[in-house]
Amino acid sequence: MKRSLIIQSSSQGLDIALLEDDMVVEFHQDVVKNEHAVGDVYLGKVKKIMPGLNAAFIDIGYEKNGFLHFHDLGFNFLNLNEFAKNALQNKLKENEKIRNYHQALLRKNGEIREILKPDQQIIVQIIKEPISTKGHRLSSEISLAGRYLVLIPLGRDISVSKRIRDSKERKRLISIFKEVLPPNFGLIIRTAAEGKQSHLLETDFNNILSRWKELVHNLQDKQNKLLGEYSKTTSLLRDLLNDTFDAIIVNDKTTYTQLNTYLDSISSSHQKLIKFHKDKTPPFEVFHVDKQLKSLFGRIINLSKGAYIVIDKTEAMHVFDVNSGSKISKDNERLENVLNINLDATTEIARQLRLRDIGGLIVIDFIDMRSHDHQRQIYEKMKEMMRNDKAQHSILPLSRFGIMEITRERVKPAIEIETSETCPLCKGTGETTPAILITDEIESSLNNIKSELNEKFVNIRVHPFIKSHLIHGFPSLRLKWMLKFKMRIRITGSQSCHFIHYHILNKEGKDLEEL
Repeated sequence: MKRSLIIQSSSQGLDIALLEDDMVVEFHQDVVKNEHAVGDVYLGKVKKIMPGLNAAFIDIGYEKNGFLHFHDLGFNFLNLNEFAKNALQNKLKENEKIRNYHQALLRKNGEIREILKPDQQIIVQIIKEPISTKGHRLSSEISLAGRYLVLIPLGRDISVSKRIRDSKERKRLISIFKEVLPPNFGLIIRTAAEGKQSHLLETDFNNILSRWKELVHNLQDKQNKLLGEYSKTTSLLRDLLNDTFDAIIVNDKTTYTQLNTYLDSISSSHQKLIKFHKDKTPPFEVFHVDKQLKSLFGRIINLSKGAYIVIDKTEAMHVFDVNSGSKISKDNERLENVLNINLDATTEIARQLRLRDIGGLIVIDFIDMRSHDHQRQIYEKMKEMMRNDKAQHSILPLSRFGIMEITRERVKPAIEIETSETCPLCKGTGETTPAILITDEIESSLNNIKSELNEKFVNIRVHPFIKSHLIHGFPSLRLKWMLKFKMRIRITGSQSCHFIHYHILNKEGKDLEEL
């Protein structure tokens, strides 16, 4: 599978598209003014305890307080809290990373009011962006992610990704990090570490450890923001980059330099992938990303041979409705056609979930299938299509009513792109000038152009039907205007012009109506 990342600068920041075999499967936006991103670590202050929810609201400097549930405190919260107190009171020993703290682990069924008090300062990390009226979701289980591993302060174990199945490789990776891991740190070895040389793994580990030291330094200085996550673009590369990538296209010089430096730090062999887009035509247009986004973010998504999917959003869930359209024609082919439509729909729906980053509860209404074997095929196909989806998800088999339910991790609001455009004729009013008056409008424009610009030649670009009306007959309207305004007039037909839309151009092709 060919994979590429297309990064285009915009007025709000960066637009990022992940392409697989030239098809857009993920779309992200890196907003410049987003000061509170997932992964950022803050020194927060407890504002309100909610015993009924067993949670607390935490002030992290955002307009809305973040939400911290008891279960997100983490087993080692008491030790982390003691460490934070020592850092704030400048009681840490020189070059101390984490001492041997021996506070008891939190029990699962504890009460948050027994642990936190109003105005208490605690270390928290953003794990979900604000959604609807809710603030950020927070956690006190701090984790610092790198390319090959995740560092867990006050953790105790080294665990390896389940996707690394070779027992010898698992043992090799664990032995490498046992030699360099300081006491009272845990580690999660990521899938990307499989087969990598020890010096690359140790370099990544040292980079993350330096980020922890930066966090501790900012904590001692009592800063609000203790550590910022990498930019969205760098984070995507960290999580997605593998040997299947064949290009990273960037048209922003600053981003290009940052990514080039980052790729050099993790693997110099990947530097050849990144290319700076010098063409004046935006990369999203060159690689047909804009066109795909416009067609993929509408309410109705067309499948092959007339079938289509309708996507609706409610406060509680997203609903996908699969429709056959005109695809089914013969009764004896109906069962097979229904299966094929539903199979096509599973592929597109899995793509839409990644593309729009839809989370929460998802309900899919497939076309009814009586065959249990066909229902099983749909279920297995959906699991296969979502295998590459890095968001945590759970899929249930079809119910007796042909409904499939999916839950998908919701980290941020689903992406929405406006696919409709204001009509250039009515300007959104729903009313246009009567078609019979178009010739009068053109004549009035020619009169203004002659009197104000004194043009000797013009090219009038109109719909082909209007062109036919202007050049035929004797004397034609074109000839009458040439004699009246004493200028050469060419009439050009263009399908891009609406029926009552026209442009009057000079020799250089400039629109005289805009001069």
